[in-house]
Amino acid sequence: MLKNIRNFCIIAHIDHGKSTLADRFLQITHAVPERQFHELMLDDMELERERGITIKASSVTMHHSVDGEVYQLNLIDTPGHVDFSYEVSRSLKACEGAILLVDANQGIEAQTVANLDQARAEDLTIVPVVTKIDLPDSRPIDTMVEMEETFGFDPDDILAVSGKTGEGVEELLEAIVERMPSPLGDPEGPLRALVFDSFYDRYQGVVTLVRVVDGSVCMGDRIRMMGAGKSYEVSRLGIFRPDLTPQDSLQCGQVGYIMAGIKNIREVGVGDTVTHQDRSADRPLAGYQEPKPVVFCGLFPQDNEDLPTLRSALEKLSLNDSSFDWEMETSDALGFGFRCGFLGLLHMEIIKERLERENDVPVLQTAPNVTYEVVRTDGEVVEIHRPAQMPNAGEIEEIREPWVRMRIILPTEYIGNVTKLAEQRRGQQVSTEFFSGRRAIMVYELPLAEVIYDFFDRLKSLTRGYGTMDHEMIGNRAGDLVKVDILVNERPVDALSTICHREQAESRGRRIVQLLRKNIERHLFPVPLQAAIGGRVIARETISALRKDVTAKCYGGDITRKRKLREKQKEGKKRMKSVSNVYIPQEAFLAVLEGEE
Repeated sequence: MLKNIRNFCIIAHIDHGKSTLADRFLQITHAVPERQFHELMLDDMELERERGITIKASSVTMHHSVDGEVYQLNLIDTPGHVDFSYEVSRSLKACEGAILLVDANQGIEAQTVANLDQARAEDLTIVPVVTKIDLPDSRPIDTMVEMEETFGFDPDDILAVSGKTGEGVEELLEAIVERMPSPLGDPEGPLRALVFDSFYDRYQGVVTLVRVVDGSVCMGDRIRMMGAGKSYEVSRLGIFRPDLTPQDSLQCGQVGYIMAGIKNIREVGVGDTVTHQDRSADRPLAGYQEPKPVVFCGLFPQDNEDLPTLRSALEKLSLNDSSFDWEMETSDALGFGFRCGFLGLLHMEIIKERLERENDVPVLQTAPNVTYEVVRTDGEVVEIHRPAQMPNAGEIEEIREPWVRMRIILPTEYIGNVTKLAEQRRGQQVSTEFFSGRRAIMVYELPLAEVIYDFFDRLKSLTRGYGTMDHEMIGNRAGDLVKVDILVNERPVDALSTICHREQAESRGRRIVQLLRKNIERHLFPVPLQAAIGGRVIARETISALRKDVTAKCYGGDITRKRKLREKQKEGKKRMKSVSNVYIPQEAFLAVLEGEE
């Protein structure tokens, strides 16, 4: 029955115990047999377990009895990192309530504020919770006071739990049933189900994850994707416990999956509405605002023969993670590849690693950059996704770069350090607010290009690990920006070019050529490495020539010895062909990327 269903998610900052609390829910509600239970049940991706973070939102259906009545609880566990905020926004659309977790030791942090703002914007019922109360240095009372001062919660409504020991989790389950509303919808109306995620199964095709808003869907029904306009027959459907558990039908208010033999992954879009073919709904559900990538880089196969495999891998992965996009591109240095856009550096790193692990495709990645707007002298405005697209300096009237508004939460004694860091990164202070006597929220506006590399690492270092940050895009602003070309043997290598502020151009160019000099092997001729702005060289290094008579140590003897040595030398000469007869190894590109970070 609709009144016995609760759809909710868990939102929190990174490492505040979302997945651990979800584990306790599964144990208490016996959703998983005890012999099959293991830690981090919902983090089923190998990468999630290795890094200790949630990357993909996961769903699970539980049953819990309160006062003799059984309730169906549909939980969606969400990531905490800002790069995966699109996962959070999709999860919120499928819920009526949210548990807000705050670490009793760390207190309120930047992503806590951002996720709560998202949940309130969706008009969700919030159950505030202080977690990790089992730790010896936890301060639950102080944290509750912070939540009251910052968010306006009534202290009597804040629950205290420990996901590790299970203390207070039973009371939290009861609060979910009592405080969160049941889903609204018309059980008898035409089917309308919101697609909030999907993935590709090699045997079943596309598996769509849906929240049924109106009506119901059964095995064998003919359904239609209202966005794509394609019709299919339901072959399987069911719920998550947390494995795929088949059911005969999905009713109004439930969360589950549908398989319908969909082979073309382009025919399913996140945010699409599923309805019946014969009894179709009049209008689709409100979908999701498309995420706008902010960081771009090139992904190239190390072996050109792997290009079709990489394309197929990107198609399948974009179905599972619709927050990144990609398109074909070519590079003089690296050949054919793909230009990909991401929500941040961690997102970029995770996608690259998933491509290599899940599809066994070695990938070469170029240095990341943001999107710039260039106003030409004729008034035309063009978007620049990579340095190679930048027009000549004489054709440029103005270059605009993306800016972000950053919220930094930190102990008050580190305000001076962070202020200096933000000023070095061309930041403009907006406000500083103090709360709980010991902590502050600083708001800055900075260029995104100054944030994406090492700002977070520097912030953690300067605040001894206590500072946290969250940012949102605020638009483009004009800046004194230039394109730095990297020339190897006097020919530009587009994959190594970069766009930066004029004041940083010389130091960045010098750093790149120094890194290349260390990582490119010596050739049989001198190799000049140059960084240039237009026609002006701003930095130079030279790799000295390798001159060696490989047969010098052969004094007479069998001629085959000399032949072997010359054949070996000939193989080395074959490598002088990739870029201007200079072989640039993958390690050199990676060294430049890591050096930039």
